[in-house]
Amino acid sequence: MTTVGTAGQPRIRLIIRPFQEFARQETAGGILLLSSAIIALIWANSPWAPLYEQLWHTEIAIVLGDFHLEEDLLHWINDGLMAIFFLFVGLEIKREVLIGELASVRRAALPIFAAVGGMLVPAGLYIAVNGGTEGARGWGIPMATDIAFVLGIMALLGRRVPLPLKVFLVALAIVDDIGAVLVIAIFYTSELSLMHLAAGAVFLLLLLGANRVGFRHPLPYVVLGLGLWVAFLESGVHATVAGVLLALTIPSSIRMNTRDFLTQCRAFLDSFELAGVSAEKRHMEDGHRAAVYALESACEYVESPMQRLEHALYPWVTYLIMPLFGLANAGVALSGDLGAAITHSVSLGVILGLVVGKQVGITLFSWLAIRLGVASLPRGVGWRQVYGAAWLGGIGFTMSIFIANLAFGGTALLPIAKMGILLASLIAGIAGWLILATTKTVSLTHEAPAAAPASSPDSVAPSLVTDR
Repeated sequence: MTTVGTAGQPRIRLIIRPFQEFARQETAGGILLLSSAIIALIWANSPWAPLYEQLWHTEIAIVLGDFHLEEDLLHWINDGLMAIFFLFVGLEIKREVLIGELASVRRAALPIFAAVGGMLVPAGLYIAVNGGTEGARGWGIPMATDIAFVLGIMALLGRRVPLPLKVFLVALAIVDDIGAVLVIAIFYTSELSLMHLAAGAVFLLLLLGANRVGFRHPLPYVVLGLGLWVAFLESGVHATVAGVLLALTIPSSIRMNTRDFLTQCRAFLDSFELAGVSAEKRHMEDGHRAAVYALESACEYVESPMQRLEHALYPWVTYLIMPLFGLANAGVALSGDLGAAITHSVSLGVILGLVVGKQVGITLFSWLAIRLGVASLPRGVGWRQVYGAAWLGGIGFTMSIFIANLAFGGTALLPIAKMGILLASLIAGIAGWLILATTKTVSLTHEAPAAAPASSPDSVAPSLVTDR
């Protein structure tokens, strides 16, 4: 017997509703990521710090016959779970290029210019400080932007941040991610194994073939994607690149247009109603089930596998993978000469890149795009708001820490780089929030609804276009 609470609702719904509401908030992902970073810092500087180190170096092996793959927990997170994160990033990139803010040259010009400036200037400042030193390899660290934190701060600001500004910054972050993936694939690759690269190429061709033939079920993509990941893991190219390549092979076309979808759905609902409708019924009859299954099939045909997969991955990436990555990687021991660590050239290069380089690069290149006449400011967005968003672009965290691991993994420079990332992200976040919080919003009349930001598949209406 179900226990009933207020207004006749089952008590379990009253209990879980606050958690459901929390999960719907744009701030949830950023809050979880921030919480995991704080917990990691406290843990790494507590009496239980040895346990923190031991946990992430716990060896985990997968053995299937002659196949043996053994890594510690930290590597399973950074090379395994983060490959799923990059799969999600790749799906976002593909969607934006096909149907989003990057689908037309005019709309894409401003975020592309801004992102390029937000990568080149920070990298240049870092190299200016570390050129010719052992820390020079970390030039890619300040190029990244953590969109989860940025959107979390923007959500806290509410209506002070116009929707077109969010869309601009999300598109900028997508271009930023493309740059980061290219940097990782080209510049942070160890010695290459041609045999494993050839195996990866075979798996990629099979994935492209599955797309071309018309496979839409996720199983062949999962199986071949795992093969692609293992091949890249052993090839010398970082395994997370496999996630992006897999995303590019996921079908993005639909099998039913809007008119047919509406016609069929109305017919199925009519069938459901003809089977009998009663508030007393606790179980569906055959007629109801047939109509429901037909509706489910129609929904699958009108939504592409790319959109379904992105929607399915969103909660796992936002509420598990990214917080777990933060917990495993943000634990920096603050013992020793803290001042010397912060003033180290690596830390200074990261701070200069994220705090100064991002806001200068994004703002300057945005102005250049508009000055050249290839772009215009989004409606209702002023330069002060662009400048505030540029400051928020200096929150590097997830991708910056990821690149730091590639650049300095296993060396004494890694905690120094992480310290610079954490401090720079804190400064950039506070400054960006203050600028946007003290900026007057422009009141628009008869404003056409802007596209929803692409941070969550839930916030994007399914697009009924094909890529073929």
